[in-house]
Amino acid sequence: MELVIKKFHELTPDELYAILKLRTDVFVVEQNCPYPELDDRDQAAIHVWLQDEEGIEAYLRVMDRGVTQEHAAIGRVIARKRRCGLGSRILRAGIDVARQQFGADKIYLEAQVYAKSLYEKQGFRQVSGEFLEDGIPHVKMVLDCGA
Repeated sequence: MELVIKKFHELTPDELYAILKLRTDVFVVEQNCPYPELDDRDQAAIHVWLQDEEGIEAYLRVMDRGVTQEHAAIGRVIARKRRCGLGSRILRAGIDVARQQFGADKIYLEAQVYAKSLYEKQGFRQVSGEFLEDGIPHVKMVLDCGA
């Protein structure tokens, strides 16, 4: 499994297509949740994914502080196959990117409630009550990366 880390302008058309297709397949089609997947934040993000000969197996994007929040942020976390460690691997890679590329001292994300434990295992703590985002229960979470 190869780890790939690229800024938006470094993505090839085929890579961008594969990323957007995976995100749409999971977040819009699989979760039956029509929402604007293309949100004008990809251009400011670092895109992180794990791929093998079959394509992208896990993905997330990392944004610097000020793009969406006062802290660096991780979003669009996807693992094509669930419960086999890919989510944890891609999340650790995203945390490393936020620290190394943006000097993050805190990392923010909004977790779907069913996946909250994935983030807690990496040190994130819940900082909000449940709320609905596009009809799906979420919670806000923060990881304190230390000083």
